[in-house]
Amino acid sequence: MNVDLHCHSHFSDGQLGPDELLQRAYSNGVRCLSITDHDTLGAYQSGPLPVPVDMTLIPGIEMSAEWAGRNIHIVGLNVNTSDFALLAAVDKQQMVRIERAEQIARRLQKLGAGDLGPRARELANGGSIGRPHFAHALVDAGVVRNVKEAFRKYLGAGKPGDVRNLWPSLAMAADWINAAGGIAVLAHPGKYKLTRTKLNLLLDEFTAAGGRSLEVISGSQTDDETRKLAGIAAERQLLASCGSDFHRPDMQWSDLGRFPPLPASCEPVWTQWNINA
Repeated sequence: MNVDLHCHSHFSDGQLGPDELLQRAYSNGVRCLSITDHDTLGAYQSGPLPVPVDMTLIPGIEMSAEWAGRNIHIVGLNVNTSDFALLAAVDKQQMVRIERAEQIARRLQKLGAGDLGPRARELANGGSIGRPHFAHALVDAGVVRNVKEAFRKYLGAGKPGDVRNLWPSLAMAADWINAAGGIAVLAHPGKYKLTRTKLNLLLDEFTAAGGRSLEVISGSQTDDETRKLAGIAAERQLLASCGSDFHRPDMQWSDLGRFPPLPASCEPVWTQWNINA
């Protein structure tokens, strides 16, 4: 079965609505999907979703956290979307996102980009505001040619728009997920560009906090990267997860369900649930 446990709707920084995500995923052959928006459960609170009868939807979320001065993402899978503590955590995260967006807007304005806050909020359309919204605002304002340039110059790691000191600790994010009955997954570990030593330190803290799974496949990546992460998951007895990290249809390198299967050495995270995947 084609399983995709990491994607985003317009409730965070994705382009499609939850119903459109389900339709696209189903058309791509996905039969087990999790919508994991950044710091929000909006996709699951907008009313009944049209899940096909032969498709399983796993409730999920992607929590932002801070570790060693870095912004780290923790995916929570199979969470109880009605859990009081998780809902309170989401409210807290949204307040952090508002403050973070204001800081990003001020920093970009000081660099001569103009006041991009209103345009970023407009692009978020009531959803969770993130750096991609500011990236598109920079493009719209003619400051940069494309989103890639926006991150390279203004929003990427270590750049002026990379505000990270407001997020909760890694342990707190994992606690929220675990308390809601979910499984905490370290998302896209390759994107943090850590040395093997630092990745091991991150995983030490992650597992100590109750983290149980590693995202072995995240969208388009090399076979070597997959083998390395599969080996780490096996060595640390972590469940393996996989996902496209889909945001927009024009990002064809990370389309829903369009990635290789997990290596046979992995124990898939979905073995913990009663689904035929």
